[in-house]
Amino acid sequence: MIVGIVNALLEPTVRLTVRSASGTDLDIEAVVDTGFSGELTLPSSVIAALGLRWRTRNSRVLADGTKQYVDIYVGIIGWDGMVRHVFVEAADTHPLVGMALIAGNCLQVAAIPGGRVTIEALPATGP
Repeated sequence: MIVGIVNALLEPTVRLTVRSASGTDLDIEAVVDTGFSGELTLPSSVIAALGLRWRTRNSRVLADGTKQYVDIYVGIIGWDGMVRHVFVEAADTHPLVGMALIAGNCLQVAAIPGGRVTIEALPATGP
């Protein structure tokens, strides 16, 4: 289970470890954004410092309906005690955790400053 906290702006946040290309780890605080369909965003400066490998460029439709092109990198994070390969979008804003990263989990948020945020794996289903 991943545990975080709701900040003073009522944003659910979690701490993640991102691995650099040289194998060193960087702890980041990311806002959980259910309106973001990707996996993870990081500022371009952090992506450069980590030496993440560029993968592609893709378009995104923002909340206001505008289309924006973003660079996508390959990253490695610690997620619920496991190593996970993710697509990291360059976005010069606070790091975001999106729904593609949360998929298969239950997100619970106590929506008060200092409230608890939990992301817990759902039981496996199917054959």
